[in-house]
Amino acid sequence: MLSKCANASCSNPFLYLHDGKLFRMDVPVEHSSPAEKKAARRIEFFWLCNDCAASMTLSYKVGVGAVAVPANRARGAAGTAG
Repeated sequence: MLSKCANASCSNPFLYLHDGKLFRMDVPVEHSSPAEKKAARRIEFFWLCNDCAASMTLSYKVGVGAVAVPANRARGAAGTAG
């Protein structure tokens, strides 16, 4: 359940969907047995408050989870891929 901004440095509470930005991420699930070939995933939602969403976005890191990163850094990384 969403309770606060996904930025670890921010404590703004989640109150309304229209305040801030909601992120939907497909998150990998650890396998219960090594025989499972197909990667299982689940959907999780994260939220950045208006203040944080103005300059940040979210990135998912395996083993860590959703991490707030500067929006310009994320755009630059996406532009250099490939």
